Amino acid sequence: MSNKTLIINGEKATQKIIRISYEILEHNFNEDELILIGITNRGYKVAEKILQTLEKIAPKVNFKLHSLTLDKDDVYDNNKVQLSTNLADLNNKTVIIIDDVLNSGKTLMYAVKYILGAHLKKLNTAVLVDRRHRNFPIRADFAGLTLSTTILEHIYVEFKGEAIEVYLD
Repeated sequence: MSNKTLIINGEKATQKIIRISYEILEHNFNEDELILIGITNRGYKVAEKILQTLEKIAPKVNFKLHSLTLDKDDVYDNNKVQLSTNLADLNNKTVIIIDDVLNSGKTLMYAVKYILGAHLKKLNTAVLVDRRHRNFPIRADFAGLTLSTTILEHIYVEFKGEAIEVYLD
């Protein structure tokens, strides 16, 4: 039996999504186009929320959302990585890779490794929660919440209709 503790409710999650969206715009104020890439499944759902917010607050910017699927058991095999667009479509573009939780950094690291197959103009990363337990040299440029946890604790992001809730277990 788990002892889940709610650490971000739906209202707070919305506020964090809005803040991340504004930070993305502030760091890319001179861009006419931004490419968002959500790591499936929960990272893509967070990316959808960020996209909705960005489209409201910056209607003159062209946003595109794509999904990136990694086989987390075999991230070394690029043939098992699926991007919903061609890598060449990212050439000379500003890309934001989005996930729900930054844990060890493995998923985000391999997502970045794959995306760097394109000749990007700029690359940033965004997560809803950064746990600060890195095994890899990667960081979130934009994070809704940075939380120091023990190795044994887990962060779960749950989607309940339009709401996002984050739990510590």
